[in-house]
Amino acid sequence: YVCSTWGNNHFKTFDGDVYQFPGVCEYNFVSDCREAYKEFSIHIQRALNSNGHPEIQYILMKIKDIMVYLKPNLVVVDGRIVKTPYYTSGVLIESNEIYTKIYAKLGMVLMWNQQDALMVELDNKFNNHTCGLCGDYNGIPVYNEFINGDAGYNSITYGNLQKISKPNAKCEDPDETQALPSCNGHRDECQRLLTSSAFADCRLRLNLEMYIQACMQDKCACNGKGDSFCLCSTISEYSRQCSHAGGRPGEWRTQNFC
Repeated sequence: YVCSTWGNNHFKTFDGDVYQFPGVCEYNFVSDCREAYKEFSIHIQRALNSNGHPEIQYILMKIKDIMVYLKPNLVVVDGRIVKTPYYTSGVLIESNEIYTKIYAKLGMVLMWNQQDALMVELDNKFNNHTCGLCGDYNGIPVYNEFINGDAGYNSITYGNLQKISKPNAKCEDPDETQALPSCNGHRDECQRLLTSSAFADCRLRLNLEMYIQACMQDKCACNGKGDSFCLCSTISEYSRQCSHAGGRPGEWRTQNFC
C-alpha cells in the first residue's frame, strides 16, 4: 500500500482518503507509532517556489538509527553528504536527475521526484501502527484520521495536528476555518483528461473520482491560468499510481501539454 503527496498540497493516505493540506511547517508524513520501539519516521517540509507552487524542500528520515536528509540533488546520511547509489545497514539510496529512491529492508520504499511528489510504500506489518499525514493504515478510510471518537476533523485541523514543534521555527498554521471553493465548473475538462485513451489501462485499477476531484481543485486554485503545474501534477500522479498498480499508462504528454 502507498501513501502519497503531490502537486497543489494533495495527500492520499494508506487507507485511501484524499485531502488537501497547505501547511508550510515541518510535518510527520509517516512514522511507526508503536510505543516501544519505532522503526522509522519520515518528516517533510514544503514551501512555495519562485513560481508560487508548493514544493517539498526537504525530507528527513530516520530508519532505525540512521538519519537521512534529502534535498533536491543532495543526500546526507548521518551528517555526511554521500554519493549514490549508497548502501548502509539495510538501506539502499539511489538517485538520478529526476527521482530519489530509498529501499529499506524493514519494509519500506520511498520515491521522491525532487519536486512536489512523494510516494511511500509500506509493508503491511505496519498495519494500524503508523501515524502522520498518511494516517494509521488500518484499512478503514476516515476513521481515526477525520473522525476521532465523536469528533469530526476537517483536513486542515488534521494536518495541523501532525506538525513537528521546533522551538525556533517561524511558520504559520493554515487557517482551519477556510472552506474550499466548489470547483464543479472544471469537472468536464478533468474527466476528459483522466479518461483519455492513454489511461485506458488505469481505469479499473484506481479510484478515478478522487483524481478528478483533485484536478478540479487544482484548476480552481489556478483561477483558470494555463499554468502546466495546475493540471500536470495530478495527471502525473494518476499515471504514477497506475504504473504502481500494475497498469501501463500510454504516452499522455505532448509537445504542448505537460
